[in-house]
Amino acid sequence: MTRSRAPFRRGYGHPWLTLVAAAFGLFMIGLDGTIVAVANPTIGHHFHASLADLQWVTNAYLLALAVTLISGGKLGDQLGRKRIFLIGTAGFALASLACGLSTSLGELIAFRAAQGLFGAMMVPQTLAILRATFPIEKLAVAIGLWTMSSTIGIASGPIVGGVLISHASWRWIFLVNVPVAVVSMLVGTWVIRESRDQAEGRRFDLPGIALLTGTLFTLLWGLIDAEKRGWGHFTPIAWLISAALLLVLFVVWEIREERIRQPHIPLSLFRSAQFSAGVVMALAVLMGYYSVLFFVTLYFQRVHGYTASQTGVRLLALTGVMGISAIAGSRAVAKIGPRVPLLVGALLSAAGLLGLSRLGPHTSFSSIWPFLALVGLGFGPAQTAFARAIVGGAPPGQAGIAGGMTSTAVQVGGMLGLSVLGSVIVSRVTSTLPDKLTRAGVPSQLVDQLQGTGRSIAQGIVPIPRGLSASTAQAITKGDLLAFTAGLDAAMAIAAAIVFVTGIVAFVAVGISARATRVASGARRPWPLRA
Repeated sequence: MTRSRAPFRRGYGHPWLTLVAAAFGLFMIGLDGTIVAVANPTIGHHFHASLADLQWVTNAYLLALAVTLISGGKLGDQLGRKRIFLIGTAGFALASLACGLSTSLGELIAFRAAQGLFGAMMVPQTLAILRATFPIEKLAVAIGLWTMSSTIGIASGPIVGGVLISHASWRWIFLVNVPVAVVSMLVGTWVIRESRDQAEGRRFDLPGIALLTGTLFTLLWGLIDAEKRGWGHFTPIAWLISAALLLVLFVVWEIREERIRQPHIPLSLFRSAQFSAGVVMALAVLMGYYSVLFFVTLYFQRVHGYTASQTGVRLLALTGVMGISAIAGSRAVAKIGPRVPLLVGALLSAAGLLGLSRLGPHTSFSSIWPFLALVGLGFGPAQTAFARAIVGGAPPGQAGIAGGMTSTAVQVGGMLGLSVLGSVIVSRVTSTLPDKLTRAGVPSQLVDQLQGTGRSIAQGIVPIPRGLSASTAQAITKGDLLAFTAGLDAAMAIAAAIVFVTGIVAFVAVGISARATRVASGARRPWPLRA
């Protein structure tokens, strides 16, 4: 990998200004990830859309983003990371503008997919550009600030969205991206140095791209379908079996390409225990993080009756602490490497998740926020550490692929958490509902009638038949909320176990990598890593 010769202008190649440009781009993606959820009811009312149609406003974006992140990172390695970052940022801004000007739901869904595609070009470059810009001793701190920018965007979404919808229009939740993108592009054009992998040719592994895209699409579609239909239905299982078959074909093809040409993803990267542990830890951490973000949001809004803005403010106990702890964690990673911060972050997060597994319908916020803060205190350094482990486990010339792998693990982990833990909630709600309704004083004939409503209750909806007395309706509401919190508690306990076990595994794996002298079988040597 080489850098182009610096022109004579002030600020060109300045590491911290480069971070500002990358951070604005990543902030925009984080903001977009949560701000749209607040506006969905208003968008649905405006376009007279069904719930199934409205879900595509989110799913089109997530699918387009997640399935092309690795390919977007590869483009940066081959064609230039600055170039692809600026193209992605400009495209995301134009797609956001088009979303804000949409005249039909179909147009909005199409432009949301375009947002995802351009976002996939932009996001991997942010991490790759930092890798190419910062010296090793400052990279971890840069990654900590990079993490914080995304966290601030995610935390701001519900608050900014609530204000814009209340005082302007739902269209502004998309239009707000445009000035952010302009700032990122102006700063980026001025200060970012171009970098690429000079060892890479410009040949594209089209079969590899097609197989990887197909694998990720069928995997994510299967998770989305399982969230909607449940894991007992054949359709999501069929999608996941298809994903497994395509993955096998992809691996076979890439092994062949690695021997004779240039593979889309050098599988030798996974021979680095550090790289592999970072990817697995990213999946687990984001599985837990997005589960808390989604299901605790549901708990606040449906059980306690908070508005989106009120919920966003209360979630600052999670997101605010996470942003601050990411900076502290980055300093620890810079001094001692990612191994110990990964473990400490996992243990703190698991403890917080375990605390959240004891919520009830009447649990006060004063009893909840310490556990949210504990989760944020752990996830901050863990996210910085796994990002450092992944980019540190890949050769400098493949920083774009490493950035794409990091972002893909984030997206897949989040969707995996919502699907798997959502199914846990549905299962637990369904099994406990009769008992909870009976204890709440609901007549037995109504208990039998309400047994099939577990999935609705798991989504925070309280189904009450018409024509009932106020006291009976109140009893049903009480029983439903008891069942919902029982499901939420089970999901948080399982998330705690997953994060805890993965943290131990990552600690051991990164220790193995730290003692290795080089990555086996043709991969370039990773950066030095302290155990």
